[in-house]
Amino acid sequence: MSATRWATLLAVAVVVAALTWLGAWTLVRHDGQLPEVGWLVLAVELLIAAVVLALGWTVRQYQHGRRPDLNPLRAVRTAMLAKAACYTGALLLGWYGGQGVYLVSDLVVPGNGRRAVAAGLAAVGAVVLAVVGLVVERFCRVPPSDGAELGGSVS
Repeated sequence: MSATRWATLLAVAVVVAALTWLGAWTLVRHDGQLPEVGWLVLAVELLIAAVVLALGWTVRQYQHGRRPDLNPLRAVRTAMLAKAACYTGALLLGWYGGQGVYLVSDLVVPGNGRRAVAAGLAAVGAVVLAVVGLVVERFCRVPPSDGAELGGSVS
């Protein structure tokens, strides 16, 4: 599994934000309204980030010899969870960021300022989730073994 690149996550977020903005513009032009972004979104994003960080910290402790009894399968699952957190954070950043940008561009509508702040806070939570995913993914790297090479023969 290769490491997730922040540039890839940024590209995902930008594409999703553009599509979200276009969808919001189309929805409002056809007399629709964007859904409300509740405060619970930020709380859930931060809770998920905390769980991913706690699991990753366990793997980091194992890497430094402070936890000798870590199941390797748990470490692999933590690495996969970290990768999922990266991409989920990028997708949510695009989704809520696109909504926020649209709402800020249409502040003449009453209530859009409050809704833009809520979308902005959800986007910040998404950034936290993505960054935690990247950090935990680094925690799960296996250090290279001394003198071992891929494809080498065992004597």
